[in-house]
Amino acid sequence: MTTLLLRNRTLATAFLAAMFVAAPTVQSQVQPKIGTVDLQKVFEGYFKKKQADALIQDNAVEADKVIRGMEDEYKKLNDEYRKLVEGANDQAVSADEREKRRKSGDAKLLELKDIEKNYLQFKRQAGTQIEELKRRHMERLLGEIRDTVSVKAKAGNFTLVFDTGNRFDAPLLLYTNGQNDLTDEVLADLNSKAPLGALTTGNKDEKPGLSLPKAKEESPATTFPRLGDTDQKPSAAPAKPGRSPKKP
Repeated sequence: MTTLLLRNRTLATAFLAAMFVAAPTVQSQVQPKIGTVDLQKVFEGYFKKKQADALIQDNAVEADKVIRGMEDEYKKLNDEYRKLVEGANDQAVSADEREKRRKSGDAKLLELKDIEKNYLQFKRQAGTQIEELKRRHMERLLGEIRDTVSVKAKAGNFTLVFDTGNRFDAPLLLYTNGQNDLTDEVLADLNSKAPLGALTTGNKDEKPGLSLPKAKEESPATTFPRLGDTDQKPSAAPAKPGRSPKKP
């Protein structure tokens, strides 16, 4: 997408330069009417951008609740695992009982590994889905803005309209006297369709774009302890598992 934008800007710049070079030799022709739009300003001021931001934030909060619930479940099982490890080395009980506790510890360890795997998978998928939701909203809104610019430009008999609001690359126009700028008109036309209150707060009438599992009751996030890490160092304990997932 970046390469396409740069190519379009290069072509537009070349066309504009050629037009200005040719203008002195063709004085009888009608001079082009050039307009400018601060696309960044329009995008940030569009009421639907605020709605999209609210939806994306809702999805991020919901995903975080699920992640915290998984962390809580992991911590609970990890505490149970530690107790089994300690019990498997308790010389006060019989050898059969120690062996029973050791096998229970091995089974609990498998549960912990499954939770760790699911945790990392969900966290990765949730992040990907949220980024995709952002991309879809941005493409849709920019398409609506471009359509409005086209309508305004045709109505005003503009020959060309350039974006002067690019914040990441060098601006297409190095100088503009500010005349024929359609930014405020485009933004006003887009926001004229806004429902009451939408220009100040996000409208959440739309449904979230993510389908997330139901979260457990929210609780403060915790850092996962290393699996199998106990205060004591038993002489015969189940094998140590891999590293635990990091705090999101």
